Amino acid sequence: MCDHDAARLSAEEIGAELGERATLVLFSSAFCRPCRATRRVLADVAAMVDGVAHVEIDAESHLGLVRRLDVAATPTVLVLDAEGRVVRRAVGEPRPAHVIAALGAVVSA
Repeated sequence: MCDHDAARLSAEEIGAELGERATLVLFSSAFCRPCRATRRVLADVAAMVDGVAHVEIDAESHLGLVRRLDVAATPTVLVLDAEGRVVRRAVGEPRPAHVIAALGAVVSA
């Protein structure tokens, strides 16, 4: 996962409450096989870390947000801090250790 200076997302934009400490946002599409595995990884990590929410957004149904955030492929994972700022970004299926490390950087900051 790499650093990415980007926008701030609100609960209304992602269709769910932001996590108290961080939010993992997955942009996925219906026929994306890696998206399914990514969903499981993010859900597992969010369940392990208090105050972290996991939200999945269907890229095809939210094209305005996809364009605004320059999401070019699925799965794309954004890590938001408690205020909804995008602080990390990754494309492709992440490993659990990478997600945990990215969260650690966000939660401890």
